[in-house]
Amino acid sequence: MDAMATAVRLSRSGPGDVVARVTLARPHVHNAFDASMIAELAAIFAALAREAPTTLRAVVLAGDGPSFCAGADLAWMRAAMQLDVEGNEQDAMAMAEMFETIDTCPVPVIARVHGVALGGGMGLCAVADLVIAESGVRFGFTETRLGILPAVISPFVIAKIGESHARALFPGGRRFDALRAQRVGLVHEVVEGEAALDAAVDAAIDDVLAAGPTAARAAKSIVREVRGLGHGSTKWHTARVIARQRVSAEAHEGFAAFEERRRPGWDPRAED
Repeated sequence: MDAMATAVRLSRSGPGDVVARVTLARPHVHNAFDASMIAELAAIFAALAREAPTTLRAVVLAGDGPSFCAGADLAWMRAAMQLDVEGNEQDAMAMAEMFETIDTCPVPVIARVHGVALGGGMGLCAVADLVIAESGVRFGFTETRLGILPAVISPFVIAKIGESHARALFPGGRRFDALRAQRVGLVHEVVEGEAALDAAVDAAIDDVLAAGPTAARAAKSIVREVRGLGHGSTKWHTARVIARQRVSAEAHEGFAAFEERRRPGWDPRAED
């Protein structure tokens, strides 16, 4: 996949290569989306989703060059405008499925955001689990300034920031800073400078690697699982989930490590 990719770069890092780094690689257009980038992101995340908990424990989503992601490539959008409604629906569906593939990735996804995050770049922030941004980043749902709207990303964005903030930010398309992005819940941590951004991403990776591999995945999954359940269903579902995890080998190791005042075997620092 690395050799064939042109719009997205996949690399591995961390102990045993358990951290995947997915990097948008179209810096000349500020990593704007086109059909190839959408297809490559979907394929990469679909492949990552099939990896075992012990071989893939975290994903970092980042962008080459001066920006994280500036939304849709204008040349691609102009070409789409020449298609009929059905052709545009197919284009939009491919993008929606790409966002869904990232959103349902079983391992924690950490977004490293710098420069600008506009339009579809906001969608990437919405489907990431932890968003760390450099303080100078400019954000915006800028689609309406082009006469279109943030439709495909809306289910993911509304789930992240809520209806009130979406209604305030979607129609006007004004750009805003990282602090407002943090206030509305799109961004979780704001840091000064790219060195601090890299340090914060590394710290977030360390946090994930300190958690049990299956426990981290289950903790992410439970958020989605209880989202649409009623109170009674939630009680039974969560009881079943924790019961299965409690009897797992991973839980036994975690509690044994705690009682013995050592790090559990899955923690890379256990050998230190």
